[in-house]
Amino acid sequence: MFCDASGMGFKPLDIFLPVGVSFFTFQSLSYTIDIYRGTIKPVDNIFDYAFFVSFFPQLVAGPIVRARDFIPQLYQPTFITKEMLGRGIFLIAIGLFKKAVISDYISINFVDRIFDNPSLYTGLENLFGVYAYALQIYCDFSGYSDMAIGIALLLGFRYNINFDSPYQSASITEFWRRWHISLSTWLRDYLYISLGGNRKGKIRTYINLMLTMLLGGLWHGASFRYVLWGGLHGIGLAFDKFINSLFKIKKNMLTRVLGVIITFHFVCFCWIFFRAGDMQIAGQVISQIFTKFSPQIFTSFVSGYAAVVFLMVLGFVLHFVPKSIEKKSEEFVTNLPLFAKVMLLVVTIIIVIQVKSSEIQPFIYFQF
Repeated sequence: MFCDASGMGFKPLDIFLPVGVSFFTFQSLSYTIDIYRGTIKPVDNIFDYAFFVSFFPQLVAGPIVRARDFIPQLYQPTFITKEMLGRGIFLIAIGLFKKAVISDYISINFVDRIFDNPSLYTGLENLFGVYAYALQIYCDFSGYSDMAIGIALLLGFRYNINFDSPYQSASITEFWRRWHISLSTWLRDYLYISLGGNRKGKIRTYINLMLTMLLGGLWHGASFRYVLWGGLHGIGLAFDKFINSLFKIKKNMLTRVLGVIITFHFVCFCWIFFRAGDMQIAGQVISQIFTKFSPQIFTSFVSGYAAVVFLMVLGFVLHFVPKSIEKKSEEFVTNLPLFAKVMLLVVTIIIVIQVKSSEIQPFIYFQF
């Protein structure tokens, strides 16, 4: 209005936002809100607060650490147990492999090509591109979280897990209990519950879920694509709660498997809008899948993208490994001699060097 009245052209400020600004902003908000609610007491020393906000492992891409979980650790003796060392090294190795081997390779050699120009590829290739992106973003983000948690353990601090095999979820509600747990619980505790949660009737509960997820989508970026992504998840959460209120679905292996398949494909459909550069690209991906599927090219697709398909299969197999096997693997690494632990990291780094491309692939969530 001022520019119109004065005849001056509007020139937006060329401001560089710091990497991960939303993450440490949410951390600071959790500290302020918890003090307001009386959950925690203010720290006596400003350097303790500064250490909480600036502690580097999770600083640029999460997990979002709560003040009530982290600050009490500042006043306890700092020591590193054998279990902390073993778990830290295990998580760093796993996180590095997920990010630098699986995520980066399928991104550069397949996902980016599909989403740059979907119309050049068949519907089958577009569908596998969506599956590949679902794996890419999981391995990228959970890989960072794993490394952040592992590094913190090596420094004597404990973080809560941020991912719990989310694609094993049998409902969208369960998915959000397993995906980016630090964000979903933050939105639940500081936004959803503040709006009234489920305390003001069913209709208000559905509205609160929608508002929470719409704002969660907006947190990822000021774009309609992200708002739509959040809105779809809000609809999914409300629908899930509505169905559960009407029917008592018998839980068995069959309903569990069907729930996992349906939930995974709903999440993948939503990922299309999250990854596409604009709504036109998203529309092209969906159109190609439903109108030009061409299943007959499956054999040539597998042979042409053999390495990508292999890493996709490996990634999803590792994702669906039972918790008991993961726990035993962690215990195995913990019980290794120190030299063997070092060699595990060295071998992981060698694999990364052999697989990596010449292009630097930043973490996806660096932009948020």
